[in-house]
Amino acid sequence: MTQQPQQPQQPGWNGQQQPGQQQPGQPPQGWAGPGAPQQWGVPPQPPKKKAGAGKIIGLGCLGVVGLFVVIGIAAAVASGGDSDEGSKKPAATSSAPKGEAGEKGDDAKADAPTGPMRVTAKKTAFKKSILADGDNYTSVSVTIAATGKAEVDVNPLYCSIIDSTGSKHAAELAMDEDQLDTTKLAPGEKTTGSITGKGKFSPKYVSCTDGLIGDAVRADVS
Repeated sequence: MTQQPQQPQQPGWNGQQQPGQQQPGQPPQGWAGPGAPQQWGVPPQPPKKKAGAGKIIGLGCLGVVGLFVVIGIAAAVASGGDSDEGSKKPAATSSAPKGEAGEKGDDAKADAPTGPMRVTAKKTAFKKSILADGDNYTSVSVTIAATGKAEVDVNPLYCSIIDSTGSKHAAELAMDEDQLDTTKLAPGEKTTGSITGKGKFSPKYVSCTDGLIGDAVRADVS
């Protein structure tokens, strides 16, 4: 009977598998089979933890709150600066005495224009012209100023004199050498001349119109 030759033993092998050694005919460690991803002694990595939704929302709320705090501080600083500047400004005071201020206010009201023109009147002596029949006339010096934005039509016939009894005297033409001229006044212009009435009387005020049918402006005779 033929005996099979015995395989020589490898050094250090005592017939038992040593730890860490692979037995013959077994797949190497880490091999998962055909078609599967091979892992050669690499341990699997634990999955990374994702930040919770609550944490993300909390961080967003903190950012919004911080923004409102910054805006509030900026508004407080701006309002404080304005109040400081306002408190530093000295209050306006008038150096004129109360009596003088009252008199100036009354004069301003008296001189303030009330329409397209302003009329002032004062007593004057009658200056007989070569066309006058005697000297039985009364004259008043009248100044008319255009205070509006349009021209003013001036004519002696547009004026009349009212005496102290309330009687009205129409203007007599060409009786006084200083008769008021017939003209047109541009805005800002003025003219002066006499209005003459028939007879001797005490004039109280003068009434003039802008044009033939304009509004009447009255001026007391001083």
